[in-house]
Amino acid sequence: QVHLVESGGGLVQPGASLRLSCAASEPISATYTMAWFRQAPGKEREFVAGIRRSSGTTYYADHVKDRFTISRDNGKNTLYLQMNSLKPEDTAVYYCAVRNGPAVRTTSYDYWGQGTQVTVSS
Repeated sequence: QVHLVESGGGLVQPGASLRLSCAASEPISATYTMAWFRQAPGKEREFVAGIRRSSGTTYYADHVKDRFTISRDNGKNTLYLQMNSLKPEDTAVYYCAVRNGPAVRTTSYDYWGQGTQVTVSS
């Protein structure tokens, strides 16, 4: 059982930056894929960004790919999401997740964090 704990959310103004972190309770296997999702009020959870643990290959949703950067520190068992040029429509609860296997844009992840709130408002 892998426990994931997100941190770094908060209230920021449009155009600001935030970096989210997701700490895993144990080392993530090389076969795993790690990702960030988000869920806004009244909307379904959606894929934001993903990364293959072993290769570091990254994947992004079209609406964030020029503003967000996903990365991982395997030595620290930590996943990051650097978010720049934040917009009000980025307001959501952000979740990290990991799954065993190469698929990235699926919602069938094995482990989920509890989420961290990001609010973008002037």
